[in-house]
Amino acid sequence: MDRKTQEQYEKLVLTPIKVIIPQLAIPTIISMMVSMIYNLVDAYFVGKIGTAAAAAVGILMSVQAIYQAIGFMCGHGSGSNISRLLGQGRVDEASNYASTAFLMSIVITTILTIPALIFITPLMHMLGSTTTILPYARIYGYYMLICGPALAASCVLNNIMRYEGKASLAMIGLVSGGVLNMIGDPIFMFGLKMGIHGAGLSTALSQYISLGILFYMFYSGKTISKISFKHFHLRKLAIGNIVSNGLPSLLRQVLNSVSTMTLNIAANPYGDAAIAAMTIVGRIVAFFASMMVGIGQGYQPVGAYNYGAKKYKRIRQGFYFTWGLGEILLMGAAIVGLLFSRELVSIFRDDQAVIAIGVRALRFQCFALILQPLGIVCNMMFQSIGKAKIASLLASLRSGLYYIPALIILPMFLGITGVEISQLVGDALTFLTCVPIIIRFFRQLPNKNIETEIDHAYQQAKEE
Repeated sequence: MDRKTQEQYEKLVLTPIKVIIPQLAIPTIISMMVSMIYNLVDAYFVGKIGTAAAAAVGILMSVQAIYQAIGFMCGHGSGSNISRLLGQGRVDEASNYASTAFLMSIVITTILTIPALIFITPLMHMLGSTTTILPYARIYGYYMLICGPALAASCVLNNIMRYEGKASLAMIGLVSGGVLNMIGDPIFMFGLKMGIHGAGLSTALSQYISLGILFYMFYSGKTISKISFKHFHLRKLAIGNIVSNGLPSLLRQVLNSVSTMTLNIAANPYGDAAIAAMTIVGRIVAFFASMMVGIGQGYQPVGAYNYGAKKYKRIRQGFYFTWGLGEILLMGAAIVGLLFSRELVSIFRDDQAVIAIGVRALRFQCFALILQPLGIVCNMMFQSIGKAKIASLLASLRSGLYYIPALIILPMFLGITGVEISQLVGDALTFLTCVPIIIRFFRQLPNKNIETEIDHAYQQAKEE
């Protein structure tokens, strides 16, 4: 056992749960919150142009979600396999998965980008753009499509590093890109007077710089798995495992994209103000929820590695700790959102119609925040340990099987209130679905840890 593998074993198997999960989660939370902050900064600066421009950013969230979907599919799909393989001491196979997933993400997203650029106008209409929003959506959409492959590839590298337990390295790449985008927005938009072009260009440049930094982490040997053509093998088994284990992430992100499109269409009859308001609320809530996602991602490498190493007690301990910590943080965020809903929405638009809709929607979604932790940690645990079918089902609930029908049905009876309350309905139904599934799983999971080859290898390395 080499030094890197020994350090990883000590970190993921021997470090107390209440220490290791926050240790891994904090860099991930910082990364996600910085990403959310620069999304909010985009919304803030673009909102200075006008309501139609602010709504255009919401229209393009679904495009961004598609690229992230592919990146997360390849990243989570390979990462969970890599972590379990490292838990079994199989380093070369882990590198095969890393290289294959990285190249897969670039090839798939490049194939998608070309026709999207050619048919950008009908694409924007399909995403819910109105006549007034279309000119801004076309411009911003062009830059989003150009940087799509970089966004997907960055998601792959980021998730592989997280699954190796190197969340701090992943944070450096993502935070660097986010900070550059926040600096670039005012410079390009107002300093160089590029308007919506400047917002798009700033985002595109930051994505490619972030990808370069993340790739350097692998190239310089800071990770255990390697990315190179030497380790790339077009094997059906590897690709099949990446896709099946990454399917929950793909479903989650694709359904996020579809639900965003459905939300824009549902809000469309109530005007640009409704689309802009729901876009703003979505970003505020996503910023709050990123804390829970970050904590869950801190648990993922612990769950995956220990499942591979057959340390079942740590899987249980990690699950309950992650869920409890998430509830505490999101309950605090919900209270802030409820008390300061008008002030939060007003930061992004001073349009009274936008504020009125946004305040009501934000208050409903603050109650939904309290219900989210269980669904998130359930989904992440099952995905990490390779239970792809259950993870795929859970991933499809919140933003798909429950939320999309709610968006279609509730406005028929409740009008704009139906749009505002749909996410709360989706989260409540997801929570109720997760409870019996997790109870059944833990009843079937062995209660005791089992010694494996990697335990003996570690003991031997310590004695030498």
